[in-house]
Amino acid sequence: MEIRINISQTEIWEKPFLCHEFSNRSCQKFVYPLETRILLYILLSVSSIVTIIGNLLVIITVIHFKQLHTATNYLILSLAVADLLVGGVVMPPSMLRSIETCWYLGDLFCKIHSSLDVTLSTASILNLCIISLDRYYAICHPFQYHSKMTSLATLVMIIICWSVSAALGFGMIFMELNILGVEDFYYENIKCDGGCTLFQSKAGAPIFSLICFYGPAFVMLCVYLKILHAAQRQVQAIQSVNSEFKKEGKATKTLAIVIGVFLTFWIPFFLCLLIDPYIGYSVPPLLFDLFYWVGYYNSTCNPLVYAFFYSWFRHAFRIILSKAIFQTNSSRTILL
Repeated sequence: MEIRINISQTEIWEKPFLCHEFSNRSCQKFVYPLETRILLYILLSVSSIVTIIGNLLVIITVIHFKQLHTATNYLILSLAVADLLVGGVVMPPSMLRSIETCWYLGDLFCKIHSSLDVTLSTASILNLCIISLDRYYAICHPFQYHSKMTSLATLVMIIICWSVSAALGFGMIFMELNILGVEDFYYENIKCDGGCTLFQSKAGAPIFSLICFYGPAFVMLCVYLKILHAAQRQVQAIQSVNSEFKKEGKATKTLAIVIGVFLTFWIPFFLCLLIDPYIGYSVPPLLFDLFYWVGYYNSTCNPLVYAFFYSWFRHAFRIILSKAIFQTNSSRTILL
């Protein structure tokens, strides 16, 4: 009798947890200890709140202060909107998925969430591509800059950036282009109740990664190498002729750091996404989830980069946080 009880207890202990106990297509569930779950909820909630507040400050700063109504800052505004949406729309459902290790929000919302995830990350890198072109004209062709980078031209580029990102994100997920050609394998071996992951076929992974990350990253790096080469040749002239060039150089350095941070935070995820189909989809889900969050934290860091390197952003932040923004003519404040 004692032996039977022990065997039964062992079978119960070894039985894997499931997202949906009464479904024969349920994903397996990893259960964190209660203390770990509470700690993760606090940490990830704070990350989401900091991301929202930081990018909201950037958005308010650029919109409110007339001094900042420039082509470059409109591009920063567009990037901050993408980062704000990552913090407010993408991070909270991802937090539930990461901590509960299951997706309980339904298949439709899974598709919407995955589409927004792809759209916003793609919008970020395309915005950075446009920013690199803006810096290229400002440094390498300063006399053509104001004729090329007009407010209308900037607006058109931002609209194109977001349209392409949305078409790619929602088109790929809802038209199931990511599983094209391997539908049977996906539904028989990968798809399960309680799961919500970004699956890519062997053919789709390199194409998706190239369009969303590697291609634009290569373009940005090439553009910045040209900018760096031109800046080194012109450094003496820039310092002695016009102080405005110094400001352009400062902006270029800061935005180069933003791009460097972006690449550093997203490379682990896109490397895993690229190689996973070729190693039998053997990358552990927890590792994938970790790299997801490393990528998300890029949206948290961007406002910190602006605040650290731009004195006029720090001045604007102080005005906003002190509520002096509500004073008459505060929008015409000269930010040092």
